[in-house]
Parts: sequence; structure tokens; C-alpha cells
Amino acid sequence: MNISRRLFMRASLQTGTGALLLRPSSLLSAATPSGSPQPMRLAHPTPDQIAWQNLEVGMFVHLAPNTWQNKESDDLSTPLSAIDPKNLNTDQWAQTAVSLGARYIVFVAKHQGGFCMWQTDTTDYSIKNTPWKHGKGDVLADVSVSCRKFGLKLGLYCCPRDDHFGAATGGICKTPELQARYNAMYRQQLTEVWSRYGPLVEIWFDGSTITPVADLLRKYQPHAMVFQGPEATIRWVGNENGFAPYPCWNGISRQDARTGTATALDGDPNGSVWMPVEADVSIRRPDWFWSTTNGGKVMSQADLLSVYYRSVGRGTQLLLNIPPNRDGLLAQKDVGVASSFGNEIRRRFSQPLAAISGSGNRITLQLAKPTPIDTVVLQENTALGERVRRYQLQGLVGDTWRTIGDGSAIGHKRIQPVAPLTLTAVRLLITQAKGAPAIRNLAVFHTGVAPPADWQATAQLWAPNLAGLWKNHAFSLDLTKLIDRAAQYRVRFVPYTGAVTALSGVVLKLRGVAQPDLLKHLPGTPDELLLDITGVDEVVQLSGTVQGAASGEILLQKL
Repeated sequence: MNISRRLFMRASLQTGTGALLLRPSSLLSAATPSGSPQPMRLAHPTPDQIAWQNLEVGMFVHLAPNTWQNKESDDLSTPLSAIDPKNLNTDQWAQTAVSLGARYIVFVAKHQGGFCMWQTDTTDYSIKNTPWKHGKGDVLADVSVSCRKFGLKLGLYCCPRDDHFGAATGGICKTPELQARYNAMYRQQLTEVWSRYGPLVEIWFDGSTITPVADLLRKYQPHAMVFQGPEATIRWVGNENGFAPYPCWNGISRQDARTGTATALDGDPNGSVWMPVEADVSIRRPDWFWSTTNGGKVMSQADLLSVYYRSVGRGTQLLLNIPPNRDGLLAQKDVGVASSFGNEIRRRFSQPLAAISGSGNRITLQLAKPTPIDTVVLQENTALGERVRRYQLQGLVGDTWRTIGDGSAIGHKRIQPVAPLTLTAVRLLITQAKGAPAIRNLAVFHTGVAPPADWQATAQLWAPNLAGLWKNHAFSLDLTKLIDRAAQYRVRFVPYTGAVTALSGVVLKLRGVAQPDLLKHLPGTPDELLLDITGVDEVVQLSGTVQGAASGEILLQKL
């Protein structure tokens, strides 16, 4: 149940998505021991990270026994004889990705149930034991061929969790013997999919992984971006709505980077590690798999435009899921919406009215004649780091410069709608920066339509629920019924009297298995925890000890 407004105010929960307040000292140079100024080091992307961010939009494809079960999580009930996508056409998938405006496909070759969509030697729970193509078919091979045919890059989701084997989130098994067996099997699966199908642009370890993979990555896929896990080079936005917070900084602390489960909430403009954000969402939100019952959930063109302005328009990657049906085809309704969305994005942004690059705190774009504009797109030269901290946009109307917009982060891209005006010049004033600003692109557009009404909105904040109580300093909660989807959740301990000074011995278990990498203590907030729930159909338990106050209420908030 939702708690009262009084309790909500008392909880004083932070969203993590509002404007970032910068101390003046954060914009100054660091000092050497002798006192001489020395520029503070900024996080810098690798060439592979820059190339990946330039792709901007990808298409996710989920196909598994779940599709035959009308479920989001494989319950292992489907006879393999029933899995026969007779009309499977990966060319249709690739053509849809192109019409969408995607530049890569991330294919789910193995979801959490453990079913493998390629000719694997590791398990009988795979496509080779189905009637499709008389057991000789390889969906991953078909996807890779279609990607090359249509000029798309290929990404791969091979889930560490494996319910068929008995490995929980992160690939964690209950005994050392099972762990050793699973590690060997999973490493063989990764060797198969990473060595047979060409270069990969992105690899997903959904929910992180404890299986050692660094040596295999170096050997087979050294240029791929890695989503979650100890080798992560990109991070999850923290929700499955496709919305990023603003600002969404590319830098994070080295400590947060090492967790392998950092999200957009960990962004830090002064962070020392470059780790850009990917925002994932399904066109049949919130369902990732096609079913006979979710055809009415297909997002509209307007929904997708809202997602685009609040993901790509905030400097993050957009990964849009479009799931095939039991015939192996994308539904025509899904394809039609994706195509109309792609066409509208191309109409709005494929050709700027004018554009310029430059460096310094003031960059002016002169227009050849008085020109109506309603959108400005900004991009930094991120090879030099993310330097801009605060900026203002001005437009020249007659002889007068008018402020038409402002913001903080630019990074890879900032799409900023402005009030429609006829201007003869546009000026970017960078009022706070670390180092000399370097602008890759200042471009103006006239889309002729209003932007999504929520283009400035923060990522959605859900009201907190009362999850339970603690007494005599101890707590033990079953949060399963309160956690209904993959997202980040904030847990807040509100004492009846006194104060919470620390939380100790805290254990997060998913399906009875401890998941330390998905549990975070928030710096400076001894009364709060952050849970990264990355999968569906989880049994979620949380226990530990509260230092300080002996009793109180525990609040759970979905971010």
C-alpha cells in the first residue's frame, strides 16, 4: 500500500534525477603539493566507446521458449517439439532495424531459462533439439548473416543466469561443485558464440556474472562494449522505460565502475572512468517477449518520440526491443510503428539548417538569412572528455540576443527544443567548464512540430511503499510482491526515534542466492540502500542489522 503524504515527506527520499548542484571548487584546477595549479584529470572514452556511442540507436530482439508460454520468464514447461518458428526471417528483423534508424541488433541468444538459439555442444536445451530446420537451424547464425547483409553491427545477450542448469542471477550456483561445472559450461558457451559469428559490438551480462570472462573477451571480442559484470564498459540506465535522467554524465568513480552494476544514478562529472549509459525499453512495454495477449501494449510513435528525446536527446544510447512471434516474424503493428518513428526522426534531424564546430567559451553560428528554428542539437568532442558543466543558448533577433535555452551536460549529444523564433544567429555561451570546451557540433533545426511534452521531465519517480518494520535492530523482508519488474529500488530506514547510524550485515538474496553485486550502500546516507533488480520472476529477500535506532519503518521506492 502507498504510505501517507506525511510519511513520504518524513522519508525525504532523493530521486537522483534532478539538477546536479556543483560546488564552485569542483570547477577549479587541482593543486600539486607545492601549491601550483594542475588541471584535474577528466575521464576519456576509448575509441571503441566513441564508435559505440556514435551508433546511438540499436534494436533488441527477444525470442525464447517464453514466446510459446505467454510469459516473461521461461518456466521450462514447453516441449522442445513445440518450438518451430517455421517462417523465421532475420532479414525482416534487419530491415525493420534499418527502418527504425538502428545501427545494430542485440540478439538474445540465451535468456535466463537457459535455452540456446545456436548449435551448442553444451546442453540439450537448445534449438538443435527442435523441429525447426530438422534440428540443423542456427538462429544466431541467421541474425549475423542478415546484419552483414543490411550493414548492421551485431550484439549478443547470453544470460549468465540459467534456470535449466540451476544457476541464479549472475550465474551464481549453490555449491562450489555446481559453480565449477557451470563456469566451465558457460565459458564454453561464450567461446562458441564469440568465436563463430564475427566481431560483436556489444555483449550483455544481464545481472552481472561471477564466471571469469576477461581472458575470453581479450581473445575473441576485444572491441565489444560490455554491459554489466566486472569487465563492464557501459552501464544500465536503471529502468526499463527508456528514459535517462538529465544530466546524465558519462564519468563515474573508479569504485562504482568496479562493481559492474553501475547505473545512470552513479554518474559523476568528475569521475575518473568513462562509462556511457544505455537505455533499454520494449516496444510492447513492459513486456520483452511477444505473447498472444500483449498486442495492445505496443507503443505509439508519440511514445517512441518521448523515449528518443529523453534517451538519445540526453546523451545515452537507445536500445529498443521488438520481439518476434512464434512464427519467427515481427508483428506488422510493431514494424509499422517502428518505421513511422524512424521516418519522423529522419525528417526532423537528418539535415540541419546550419551547423558549426568550435572551441572556447563562446561559439556563434551565423545564419545566411533570418531563419525560423525550434531545436538546437549540441555535441561535445568527447575524445577530450566531457568538459562542459553549464551553458546558455542565445538567439539573435534583430539586434538583440535573447536567451533561448540552457543546461548542464552536453556530452555525446544534447537535443534541446527551444521556443520557435526567426533568428539570424545562434550563440552557445559556456558559463562553466573544466578545461577548454571543445564542441563537435552546434546545429539548428526547424522541425515544424512541438517536441514531446515531457522532453524536460525527470525519470519517473514512484511513491515509496511501506515494505516492513524492524525491531530490536534486526530486519528480514520478503520483497517479492513489491518488486514487479527489473528496475532500481531504493530502500530507506525511517526510525521511530533516534537516528540510523549504519546498516550492517545486509544480505540481498534472489531465489535464495546471495547477490552482493546487486546491493549498494549509498555514500553519506547510512539509512539507505540501493537494489539493482535486473531480471523478472525473482524471489527477493533482504535482511540485516540496523545500527543506532532500535525500531522503525522500512520504505521501498522504485526509481
